[in-house]
Formats: sequence, structure tokens, C-alpha cells
Amino acid sequence: MKTIYLAGGCFWGAEKYLGLIPGVVSTEVGYADGSTENPCYEDVCHNNTGHAETVKVEYDPGKLSLTFLLERFYEVIDPVSLNRQGNDAGTQYRTGIYFVDSVDEEIIMGSIGLLQESYRDKIMIEVKQLTNYYSAEEYHQKYLDKNPGGYCHIDAPKFAAARRAVDEATLYRPADKDQLRRSLTGLQFEVTQNGATEAPFMNEYFDKFEPGIYVDVTTGEPLFVSTDKFESGCGWPSFSRPISDGLITELADHSHDRERVEVRSSRSGAHLGHVFDDGPVGSGGLRYCINSASLRFVPKAEMAEAGYGRLLPLVGQYSQ
Repeated sequence: MKTIYLAGGCFWGAEKYLGLIPGVVSTEVGYADGSTENPCYEDVCHNNTGHAETVKVEYDPGKLSLTFLLERFYEVIDPVSLNRQGNDAGTQYRTGIYFVDSVDEEIIMGSIGLLQESYRDKIMIEVKQLTNYYSAEEYHQKYLDKNPGGYCHIDAPKFAAARRAVDEATLYRPADKDQLRRSLTGLQFEVTQNGATEAPFMNEYFDKFEPGIYVDVTTGEPLFVSTDKFESGCGWPSFSRPISDGLITELADHSHDRERVEVRSSRSGAHLGHVFDDGPVGSGGLRYCINSASLRFVPKAEMAEAGYGRLLPLVGQYSQ
């Protein structure tokens, strides 16, 4: 686990928001980088202690990169505002990123540099190595969970966005071939890594139409949804589209004296199948003909538990 300290105005809302991001393990609110020891809330608000209301964020770097976490943080602050966020004004409401691991400084400064490109005014986020931090009083911890109608300067839709903010580059990191040889069946390896094709009408998903999603068997990345699956009669799973265009890479395929378009998973490079222009006209006219061996099906009832709950709105009952 890694830890970063983020100051973004009133810590009630900031803690709630940051705690919802997948990959964040725990949050706590407190007072950071001030001039006195063990301040109370009244001291911070009225006695010029120099502390900032701050959220201590513990996160799993295997599921969430610091860069991605900071990008989500920027979405709920005004980064060019000095000592003010929303209706709250004062040095205790300044924005800040306080690091404890010196290797994080370069990542933070690079992130700030990219953020500055989107603003004409100077970015006012304080970046420092943490000098001190003191936990806030218990009634401040998870305040909005205890008081759902409590004051918050962060717009409600952003909390919903936090739940969907999956760092896919980290979560669906491709494995090397030695790992894949151990984790995949022989057929799955030959299809995804060597471009083999499984037999038609004798594969796992060609006639499956229950609600759910189909993920890259090598990484778990969601690629197709059952709502876009249709019966094509070809003997392989057929989809009218991927979940999003960026998930799929198309390559010219001149093998077997035929002109075809191969499709691969953009992130993992796994061979999936081919795309043809004889699909349903009302759905775009394409047919993504995909090997079952390149996919893993996750039923709708299991999606939330498996970490795909954010995609549930895409999954409906099959209607051919």
C-alpha cells in the first residue's frame, strides 16, 4: 500500500469522494503542514495554525496509479483558486499535495505540469513533502456517511463518477507469455498469442445469450456486452460493436489468400478474431466474429462482485 495526503477544501466531501475511487483502501481526515502540534478544529479555523484540512489516502498501487488518483482529485477542486474551495475560504482550505515517498515528487510535478496546460492562470496547488499531520476529531471522520445531508462543496454527480473511475491501465495490465502459458488453456494460448482459430459451433459462447459481459481472457478487461451479441449463424460469438472503439485494434490480414480485418485487444495485443461488414444494419452493419477462447463471460448477477458493477447499466436482457 502507498499513502498520499491531499488537501482539497472542506475535508468532509474530499474524504467521501476519494474513498469511493476503486483502489483506495482507506481514508482519514486530519490537519497537515501547520506550525503547532495536535491542533483541534477550532485552532485550525480560528488560531492561525497554518494547517490545511487534509485527507490521508492509502491506496493499492497495483490497482490505482498515483497519476490517475491525482487526475481524479483535480476534478473536484478549483486548482487556480488560492485559499478557497467552494464557499469555504481561509488558509485551512488551500489545495495541497503532501507526499511521504520522495519518488512521488517527480510524478506529482509532472502531473501538475500537465494540469497547467489546461489553465491560463497559475496552478495554486501546494506541493511539499509532508512535515506533520494530525488526525482530526472522531466526529469529522466519515462525516458524510454519518450525516448524508451534511454540507459538501462537491457536486453530487462527481461522487457517482468516482465509483466508476477505474484505472484500467493498472487494473488490466498485460501478463508476459510465460505467465499466460501457466494461466491459460492450450487453446486459449494458441488463439490469443498465435492467432489460431477455434472450431465453429464447438466453442463455449457461440450460442450463449444470457445478460453479462465478455472480457479479455488474458487481462480481464471488458470488451463486449451481451446486449450487442447476436445470432449470425457463423458458429462463433458475434457482436455488433465493442464496448468502446479504443478497446479494439484492427489489422489487415492477408492470410489464407483472403483479405480480412483482424481484431485484437488494444491493451493486451491478444488476437480476438475478425470483423466483417455483414452485421445487422440497424446496429451499424458490422459483425465482430470473436473466438470464445479469447473471452471470459461474466454473468450480470456476478458483475458487481467481480468488480464490473460500473458496467451494469450497459447490460440488458437479450433481444435478437
